[in-house]
Amino acid sequence: MSIVEMKVPVIGESVNEVTLSQWLKGNGDYVKLDEPICEFESDKATLEFPAEAAGKLIYVAAEDDDLEIGALVAKIDTSVAAPDASAPAATPAPATEEKKEVVAETAAPVAAPATASYASGHPSPAADKILKENGVAANQVSGSGVDGRITKEDAQKAVAAKSSAPAPTAKMETPAPSTPSANFSRGTSRKKMSRMRRTIASRLVSAKNNTAMLTTFNEVDLTEVMKLRKKYQERFVEKYGIKLGFMSLFSKACAKVLMEMPDVNAQIDTDTNEIIYHDFADISIAISTPTGLVVPPVKNVESLKFHEIEAAIKGLAVKARDGSLTLDEMKGGTFAITNGGIFGSMMSTPILNEPQSAILGMHTIQQRPMAIDGEVKIRPMMYLALSYDHRVIDGSTSVTFLVKVKKLLEDPVTLLMDL
Repeated sequence: MSIVEMKVPVIGESVNEVTLSQWLKGNGDYVKLDEPICEFESDKATLEFPAEAAGKLIYVAAEDDDLEIGALVAKIDTSVAAPDASAPAATPAPATEEKKEVVAETAAPVAAPATASYASGHPSPAADKILKENGVAANQVSGSGVDGRITKEDAQKAVAAKSSAPAPTAKMETPAPSTPSANFSRGTSRKKMSRMRRTIASRLVSAKNNTAMLTTFNEVDLTEVMKLRKKYQERFVEKYGIKLGFMSLFSKACAKVLMEMPDVNAQIDTDTNEIIYHDFADISIAISTPTGLVVPPVKNVESLKFHEIEAAIKGLAVKARDGSLTLDEMKGGTFAITNGGIFGSMMSTPILNEPQSAILGMHTIQQRPMAIDGEVKIRPMMYLALSYDHRVIDGSTSVTFLVKVKKLLEDPVTLLMDL
């Protein structure tokens, strides 16, 4: 017997531990070289772990186990040969009289069904998250992927079918007297925090405890931005194949002001007690996923065009929700933007994304009466919030930054013309 030990590889400089989120192959299955056998969840991304040899897979670790770098995950017995795929499996041999009686008694089918692989009926990571989030059991979903695996599209169709199914009609009956315990549930349940959720919790507490965080507020009139989008949206989509959204306009406005005000684009190196200044604007965009909030950066926003920013944000959002963001795509960022307005938030105080020194909070757009040149007019207004680290950024600097961003958005032609 020849055994190859599969150990947790070095994933990144800052990753010291991972969680085995799920096995992709069954215990005892034959695996091929480089075939994914399980998935690891780090504090930044979900990664597939490929087999380092071909042979029989032997589990060592279990799902939900926390594993340090170098820990033993599984073993592969390379002395086990691959199953003979050329051997006939569907046509049974002629049966004797005795065998015919057994067949008749057990009502066996004429042709033996092919053995299902481990992938059959097994959801992909993205599909598994969708099914669990919506309370749909995997055994209720037909898989259309390779070897019958349940894909993300299969999961979405199953959830849509569940939500559109008519509710059962209840019979009108006089309810029988019941005890209080039948009416009021007092049950509890426990679920282990995912590695990403634990990391998010740790970083939020760190940001709260280790920075001098304050928030300043303002409001912006988006009349001209909305006119701009309405006037040019069709031509923009026709040329670039993507819509002109609010995020590219806000990102570009922030990047322009960041280049003018380097303090807001800086961060503290606590090891050397130095302030690091950046001559580029890598803007982290907060994206909500089933497992938590991630903030991958769009790099060099100051140099990108609007359609390039929109495409970059869309690409990161798709990867984040599919769980396919790489560690490199998660690294960096000199400033952050979070848009609580898509969930209906009117105002909030966003928390810093360390080691960054500032984050802009966008909120829902509301039609409000405003005094314009002595007249009351209804305008689309949004509250803006800038949370900042007072160790790096002075109060006057934070207010000035927010006012500059406000002016650019209220007169977007100056933004387009770089004035």
